[in-house]
Amino acid sequence: MPQVAENPSNPCNAVVKSMSYAATLVRPVRRAAALTCSLWLAGCASVHHYAAGQLSDALAGSRSSFASDDDPELIRAAAPFGLKFMESALLETPEHVGLLTATAAGFTQFSYGFVQQDADEVEGHDVAAAFALRRRARGLYLRARDYGLRAIEAHHAGFTAALRSSPATAVAQLGPADEAAMYWTALAWAASISLAKDSPEALAELPRVDALVRRLEALAPDFDRGGFASFLISYSMGRPGAVNAAQDARAHFDRAVSLSGGQKASPYVALAETVCVAAQDRREFAAKLQEALAIDPAAQPQWRLENLIMQHRARWLLGHADALFLE
Repeated sequence: MPQVAENPSNPCNAVVKSMSYAATLVRPVRRAAALTCSLWLAGCASVHHYAAGQLSDALAGSRSSFASDDDPELIRAAAPFGLKFMESALLETPEHVGLLTATAAGFTQFSYGFVQQDADEVEGHDVAAAFALRRRARGLYLRARDYGLRAIEAHHAGFTAALRSSPATAVAQLGPADEAAMYWTALAWAASISLAKDSPEALAELPRVDALVRRLEALAPDFDRGGFASFLISYSMGRPGAVNAAQDARAHFDRAVSLSGGQKASPYVALAETVCVAAQDRREFAAKLQEALAIDPAAQPQWRLENLIMQHRARWLLGHADALFLE
């Protein structure tokens, strides 16, 4: 047997040493040593599994450190590594609902804040680059959607297949424990469809998204302190065949502002670039974006990064108002 350097702190090395000693003993003792080795190795595997679970728990709760950061460009650079690390952790704990949900959230937010926004900003001088960025953004949204569906599947086996065959029946089984996974799945899925409006296959997915949205509305209309209501502003305006879309969007806006205490920029930006542009109301458009810019990102650290990103978009929209309004 090859020689192995001893490390007293490593129980697996002790196992190897015991195996070398057992080889010199009679057959019954050798069998006993082999059994002991098996038990030690099982213990090492259990420790590894426990460590992986602890890491997944930590990663699932790590988004708060990103959310409170005051440097969006630092997060832009750091996020891809963090997301890939989360994906690697999921190889060890593939049914960790918290980590699956956090990964879905991370890919959704990264795609919106740092890829789709870039596409809008470069389109004026490089259409090909904008097309490539939107294609990448859609791929990231779909990746986020799939992690969200996996989070739901962890509690409801066969959910994805059921959602595709009978959306209303599938979502009826979802409850409060599924709210976060539903939220990020719906956001990512809807965003991916918005970037593929010329694709019949993508548009055919809308009933599944709508079922998730309606179920979450029934369970938790106040989810994410107005975050869900902010999403519903744009979602109401974008739904094909929607009746009273602007009226519904304004109701969601009022709810989002109330739930966030007026400290989130996202509802103001959402109302400006959907309802105000659709109505060609440039005065309200500018007023809502100025309200978004008046918010102090430091007032609510848990929303600091989100507010900085949305304020960046507000400035960009104000700078491109001439392209959005006909007069």
